[in-house]
Amino acid sequence: MGHEGKRGLNERKFPDWKTLPDNGRKYWIDITGRHGWLARYVKEVNEMEETIRFYQEIYDDKGNLVEIHEKFPVDNGHIKAKEK
Repeated sequence: MGHEGKRGLNERKFPDWKTLPDNGRKYWIDITGRHGWLARYVKEVNEMEETIRFYQEIYDDKGNLVEIHEKFPVDNGHIKAKEK
């Protein structure tokens, strides 16, 4: 599949995206949990639509970032967000 085909697939899977300065893209989708928390799945790709980073952000019911779980290129497990 060429990068144009991958782009179309990413656009269908992820309703939100923005173009990055290096002509790559950052895609994301938000999923609301049963207790009001939000999981945001983020996929960053290069200009050829190859995945360079994939991670999950967890937000509490007030919209505060609680933790990040980087899954690709290395699964680093859940990391607590820094306090302000």
